[in-house]
Amino acid sequence: MHPYITITGARENNLKEVSLRIPKDRLTVFTGVSGSGKSSVVFDTIAVESQRQLNETFTWFVRNRLPKYERPHAETIEDLSPAIVVDQRPIGGHSRSTVGTMTDIYSVMRVLFSRHGTPSAGPATAYSFNDPSGMCPRCHGLGKTVRPDYDRILDPAKSLADGAILFPPFAVGTWHGQTYTNTPELDTHKPVGRFTAREREFLMRGGQRGGKVSIDNTGGARDIDYEGLADRFERLYLNRDLSALSQKTRDLVQRFLVEGECDACDGARLNTAALATRIDGMNIADCSRMEVTDLIAALERIDDPVAGPIAAAAVAALERVEAIGLGYLSLGRETSTLSGGEGQRLKTVRHLGSSLTGMTYIFDEPSIGLHPRDVGRLNDLLLRLRDKGNTVLVVEHDPDVIAVADHVVDMGPAAGTGGGLVVFEGTPDELRHADTLTGRHLRRSTGVKENPREAIGGQWVKGADLHNLKNVSVRVPTGVLTAVTGVAGSGKSTLVSGAFVAEHPDAVVVDQSGIGISGRSTPATYLGIMDSLRKLFARETGQEAGLFSFNSAGACESCQGRGITYSDLAFMDPVTTTCEACEGRRFKEEVLRLTVGGSSIADVLDMTAERALDFLAAVDDTAVRRRLRALQDVGLTYLTLGQPLSTLSGGERQRIKLATQLHRTGTTYVLDEPTTGLHMADVDGLLALLDRLVDAGNTVIVVEHNLEVVKHADWVIDLGPDGGKHGGRIVFEGTPEELIDAEGSFTADHLRQDLGLTPSRAA
Repeated sequence: MHPYITITGARENNLKEVSLRIPKDRLTVFTGVSGSGKSSVVFDTIAVESQRQLNETFTWFVRNRLPKYERPHAETIEDLSPAIVVDQRPIGGHSRSTVGTMTDIYSVMRVLFSRHGTPSAGPATAYSFNDPSGMCPRCHGLGKTVRPDYDRILDPAKSLADGAILFPPFAVGTWHGQTYTNTPELDTHKPVGRFTAREREFLMRGGQRGGKVSIDNTGGARDIDYEGLADRFERLYLNRDLSALSQKTRDLVQRFLVEGECDACDGARLNTAALATRIDGMNIADCSRMEVTDLIAALERIDDPVAGPIAAAAVAALERVEAIGLGYLSLGRETSTLSGGEGQRLKTVRHLGSSLTGMTYIFDEPSIGLHPRDVGRLNDLLLRLRDKGNTVLVVEHDPDVIAVADHVVDMGPAAGTGGGLVVFEGTPDELRHADTLTGRHLRRSTGVKENPREAIGGQWVKGADLHNLKNVSVRVPTGVLTAVTGVAGSGKSTLVSGAFVAEHPDAVVVDQSGIGISGRSTPATYLGIMDSLRKLFARETGQEAGLFSFNSAGACESCQGRGITYSDLAFMDPVTTTCEACEGRRFKEEVLRLTVGGSSIADVLDMTAERALDFLAAVDDTAVRRRLRALQDVGLTYLTLGQPLSTLSGGERQRIKLATQLHRTGTTYVLDEPTTGLHMADVDGLLALLDRLVDAGNTVIVVEHNLEVVKHADWVIDLGPDGGKHGGRIVFEGTPEELIDAEGSFTADHLRQDLGLTPSRAA
């Protein structure tokens, strides 16, 4: 057996002829600053080649239906094993996808109820809310319904003639509005709040006496049948496919809709037959609403000879969910509401029960979203996979994860074109003594902020009871940097992104959602700089602005402005090559001959933000210069304006999204785990940026686990004490210095450990 995965001459993205020997059956962590090439080695080279070669084992018929992978740019990649990639992409999923369906545990529960529940509703499909035989007929298995909010649509204090209908398409003077201001059946000058029940019914539904209404339009006056306000709204905006309407109209309609629990199934998603079946007094919906930890205890009580083994299978799967710190979730939780870290851990659960060995498991920053307490559980999970005879490769920045590795590869020395090299290979202890950026930061010890800023005011959240919050009232100080902390599931994001933002809707929210990238998206297009550049070149050269767009008239005709050509060779691997006509520059030759200040539009897109600022120094466009400076502020000076966003790392995408919001002052910023994807050195840059935001007069609130951010904050709000129903309370408010002495806080415990203090300090 070959004990190593061997790579020679890897050149994907910014890699510079990288050669590596990665030990098999070991846990190897790849670290380095954001953009240094970690993902290029692990995902774009090892994972892609493993999946490509695995696909080659199938017949041509099957391969033509599988994802196609291009051979990575490397001299040799040898001794691979089949790779399973567990990435940080959000699970997403529609409203029918839940924790139970994703993990297949709900399928086991359906079998359990079909075999052991009484009275039985039939086979397992009769308990599926995604099957017609089991779903609620009213909400079709969604558990909720969308209906018009007539309290928003009608102002009871006004008459129909004075504008009681607030929905703009039905307003006074519109074609639809005339139906209600011209009807002879109603007193249109009487406030609608004073209508009798009979008048209200006629306004909304018309009834049997609808009659005719005269309206005026461009073709002159004509009589039409009266249609009730509710009937018309539901016909035009509920009982049809809204995707056929413009985005503007869809957004308008959403403001007048309210989503509520289905009154037929009370949100249970299932029909009455399925809900009537019970085990120990509980139906399957009751089980789906229970936290995983509580459901385990309930299922362990089943000792029936037939149902026992089924319940045991469900318990085994649920215990794996609990073991990775997600015991506070319920099977009925929609996957679209999960954080990136929760989603990645749930993906991992699916592999823990597998008996496969000799695999390569690849993880992309699995510590994302984890409190320091939960990182230990993650490490146990990674080591369990390794001990089963698998190779585990992890891209990670967390020192606690690096510490348990058998082997560490440090990429660098910098990001982008300044990276792409292996600067260290060895054990975690050897890395701690190495002269690399990672090694120096592992040796560094920082204390808590000694002189925190004083708040200039406060913004309140009062009586918040969303999700697991327990009537939480808290004052968030203004004019300072506040860190909101707590273990996973304690209610941090619910408090900040939910309750706080609802009460203070003017806050600028920068969350972990994707940035909508494509092969044509670049920093210039994403930041809104491209339009200004096109106008500049059009003004200076006397040409049409569209000529300076690689998505429009100026695009190279051979590659349609992509800069590359993609050849699908049917049953063979696809091949991507640089376009020979434009040499990868995306534009027609005649466009490249047009210059401003000696540079073509393609030259400008090849510039970094720093160089572009110098080039545009004489241009009277403060907006462009401000956006370019924002790239500098978030530490992305090495990115070129035309680099495809699809080539950026997770940390780089997080920061470029932040760059789009930095132009505001006197504002409250809400950042959800901004250190996601950031190396320890990049966190220093982020903290400097947050300081600049606060010093400019802003209020900054960060939901964060990173202890460097917590130590640097002016104020800390810690939720807990645990997750799920055991969380949802404020366990600490104060400065980082005061947090050191706090009791009953997991964050305080780990802060003391980080500072090398004994638990007795809290006494």
